[in-house]
Amino acid sequence: MGERPTYLDRILAHHRELAKYDTRPFQSLLDAAHAQPSARRFRAALAASDQLAVIAEVKRRSPSKGDLNIGLDPAVLARDYQRGGATCISVLTDEKHFGGSTTDLQAARQACDLPVLRKDFNVSERDVLDARLMGADCVLLIAAALDDVELAAFHSLAVEVGLDALVEVHDEAELERALAVDSTLIGVNQRDLVTFQVDQHRALRMAALMPATVVSVAESGVRSVADARALRAAGYDAVLVGESLVTAGDPAAAVRELMSVPTGK
Repeated sequence: MGERPTYLDRILAHHRELAKYDTRPFQSLLDAAHAQPSARRFRAALAASDQLAVIAEVKRRSPSKGDLNIGLDPAVLARDYQRGGATCISVLTDEKHFGGSTTDLQAARQACDLPVLRKDFNVSERDVLDARLMGADCVLLIAAALDDVELAAFHSLAVEVGLDALVEVHDEAELERALAVDSTLIGVNQRDLVTFQVDQHRALRMAALMPATVVSVAESGVRSVADARALRAAGYDAVLVGESLVTAGDPAAAVRELMSVPTGK
C-alpha cells in the first residue's frame, strides 16, 4: 500500500501476527458458535428505522487522536445511547491501538437491548467466530484488509453462524468486491487510509453507487447534525458515530440530536 506503512498496515501486521499463533481447534470454535443463542438482528434494525439510523460507538481511543474517553464505562454509555434512541451499537475490541476489549463489548451488550457490532480488524476465520462467541450480533469485514478469498470466506462463515457482516469499503473497486460476495450491509469509511483524515466527498460519491438492496452506512468523521444531514440526503440509511459521541457531555442528547435528521433521502 505504498512506500510508507499506513495506519492500517501497522494495525493489520499486528493482528496477522496474533492470528499466526492462534492454534485453537477451528471445529471446536465453529461448534461453539453454532450453539450460541440467536443474535439480535443488526441489519434488520437499520433497515426498519423510519429515520436516519445511528450506530453509536464505544471507543476509548484512536491511533490518530490518542485518548478520547479512556475511562468510559461501556455499560453506562450503552444505556445512554439506547436512551438517546440509537439504533445499534458498535464496540471497538482492538486493545493495542484503540484500548478496547472483549469485556467492553460484553458489558455494553448486557446493558442494553440493541444489536452490537464487533468493530475490529478481523483477519482470520477464528476472528469471525470469536465475534459470535463474545456475543456480538454483527462483525466488521474491511475490504482493504482482506483479499477476495478471505472476504468471501469470512462473509460466508459469518452468515453460517448467524452473524450479520458489515463490509467496509473505501472506493468503487472495493464496493464491487463487497457486492461480489452478496453483501447487503455496506459501510463507506470516510477516513483516508494513509493520512487518517476525513474525506466526506468519498462517501457522497459512493452513495450513488449503492444498489437498492444494500443497507448503506457512512462511517467516520460524522461530527455534527449538518454532516449527518448531508449523508442522509446523499442516500445513506445509517451513520456510524464514535468520537463526537464519546466526547460529548451528554451522549444521549448527542444521539438524539443526530436522530432528528429528516427522514427523506
